[in-house]
Amino acid sequence: MENSCLSLMIVNGKSAGDEALRTAVADMREAGHRLEVRVTWEHGDAARYLDEAVALGAQTVIAAGGDGTINEVATALAGLSGQQPALGIVPLGTANDFATSAGIPLEADKALQLALVGRPSAIDLVGVNDKAWFINMATGGFGTRITTETPEKLKAALGGVSYFIHGLLRMDTLKPDRCEIRGENFHWQGDALAIGIGNGRQAGGGQQLCPEALINDGLLQLRIFTGEELLPALLSTLGKPEENPNIIDGASSWFEIEAPHDITFNLDGEPLTGRSFRIDVKPGALSCRLPPDCVLLK
Repeated sequence: MENSCLSLMIVNGKSAGDEALRTAVADMREAGHRLEVRVTWEHGDAARYLDEAVALGAQTVIAAGGDGTINEVATALAGLSGQQPALGIVPLGTANDFATSAGIPLEADKALQLALVGRPSAIDLVGVNDKAWFINMATGGFGTRITTETPEKLKAALGGVSYFIHGLLRMDTLKPDRCEIRGENFHWQGDALAIGIGNGRQAGGGQQLCPEALINDGLLQLRIFTGEELLPALLSTLGKPEENPNIIDGASSWFEIEAPHDITFNLDGEPLTGRSFRIDVKPGALSCRLPPDCVLLK
């Protein structure tokens, strides 16, 4: 029996030949789902395909790719006026940080089924300087330099662990960023080795930087790593980070960051460089099809 609701899937061009995804699409169509597929070639394609989805009356737009693809589709959705299609996610990237922490299956067939028939939940989106967005996390400092510099071949071969290995090889470049961070009832100034501002919980291929974050509570979770050595600080998050003087936590619906020099934040895989950042939660900005037991929902 045909499902009358149309869905449009936007696939990262790097994953267009994924056999498991192709099989999943064929199976869903055979089961009666109306599913259109578009493949991206360059930046901006996702927004164009989203306009097409709206014109076709699609009720769901599915981002099939890594965290960067999800970010691009979510950003395009945020720019729509009027009623939005729901967001579905099929994780096909290296780290898949948002999908993993949200409990979205990594198997293409299960993820696609969830994206098509899962119950939509209202979730927050985060704006940066009124020109960029993230759905999962903004990370700055040494960790950001590592994730943006990790070679594509290493990521393809080793997945998320490639970030950790590349980081060990680049420990000689470790240096802190001096900055000032303000939020609701929060103020800190000093040298930060790494900064995580989370709507979601993990980044960098599985690092739980903001383990208390929820994507529908209207708040951002902040974690700052200070001190002289990053590796011990990261390892300490596996124990009791609240007892580590080199880890500072905060929560706010907004944060402002000022630095005397350029620093780069990684927004779900998309770099943004500057000296001043205003980061604001947009409560309930998206509707996303997530597992019923998603731990990121309050």
